[in-house]
Amino acid sequence: MTSLPLISVDPDARGRKPAMPPRHLADLDLPGRQALVTELGEPAFRAKQVSNHYFGRLVREPERMTDLPAATRERLAGTLLPTLLTPVRELACDDGATRKALWRLHDGSLVESVLMGYPDRVTVCISSQAGCGMACPFCATGQAGLTRNLSTAEIVDQAVYLAGVAASGAVAGSPPRLSHVVFMGMGEPLANYARVVAAIRRLVAPAPEGLGLSQRHITVSTVGLVPAIRRLASEDLSVTLALSLHAPDDELRDELVPVNQRWKVSEVLDAAWDYAATTGRRVSIEYAMIKDVNDQPWRADLLGRLLAGKLAHVNLIPLNPTPGSRWDASPKPVEREFVRRLRDAGVSTTVRDTRGREIDGACGQLAAAEDTDSDSRAATA
Repeated sequence: MTSLPLISVDPDARGRKPAMPPRHLADLDLPGRQALVTELGEPAFRAKQVSNHYFGRLVREPERMTDLPAATRERLAGTLLPTLLTPVRELACDDGATRKALWRLHDGSLVESVLMGYPDRVTVCISSQAGCGMACPFCATGQAGLTRNLSTAEIVDQAVYLAGVAASGAVAGSPPRLSHVVFMGMGEPLANYARVVAAIRRLVAPAPEGLGLSQRHITVSTVGLVPAIRRLASEDLSVTLALSLHAPDDELRDELVPVNQRWKVSEVLDAAWDYAATTGRRVSIEYAMIKDVNDQPWRADLLGRLLAGKLAHVNLIPLNPTPGSRWDASPKPVEREFVRRLRDAGVSTTVRDTRGREIDGACGQLAAAEDTDSDSRAATA
């Protein structure tokens, strides 16, 4: 049996941990920001002013912070709002309703975020790690391996940046305010537990402390780190848990989701049901439909038996194949039969909207393409 440790941070080839980014106001609660400002010789209330610009007005440019003394704007913004994310590419499709951003971090790592506009809401999908250590073979990020955990502020800054895009009116036909955040980008959120929970608290705290989102509009995805699921249930948060199951039987899930070699399907589902009982929140069961791998009728029936009567909803995901992969999406008739069998078992089931295929919409694809392009440029230089 393969040993799969809970991932924190991978050391580099010399055994050193990667350097974390500079401290940002989103890494700190309001008292922490006030203490930092007073260290600069400024009155503590300046921290609240800068925080209001960042979280309340979605502004980070010092010249727009006109309520701050001109002589101190640059120094305050430079200390509290260092640049964390440098845009590499921003691609749009679906008539501008889907926008994918590729960021370069201070150490050269690449991460991705996606903004999705709908008539009634704006959702952003954010990353919690650069890369991922869970090694799911059908996932582009999983195959790239883990570089490092993101800081709290690097996580939050993705949402704040894309909230600013929404506020600018760039997403036609959608509200101008970000309303939903899903931790379904690069990385396993619960393997970066402390920073992800801190990021959630920033996202839901009202301005100037945070972005002021509803806890019920935050979704945290996991492949099934059982101790972390149980810990999350004790945080007094009403966020939705999304369990990336992808197979109802241990034999196949051991292959598709290698962490299943440590925590089997029954253990993972027990933790999910305990989370639902503690929080009152319905668990989302994520299931990527992979042709001739996990889409057989008998697996739909088994999944239905496991979920029947539980506080759960199945979100079937048409696989977005990565270039050169042996994995492909299930045909639509197979997908429809899978849905029918789950619903016949009394299990609420929907199929995820397929967005962003023409802009490398699947997690990790844009970063992988950028790495390939960079290697090609270096080889021809």
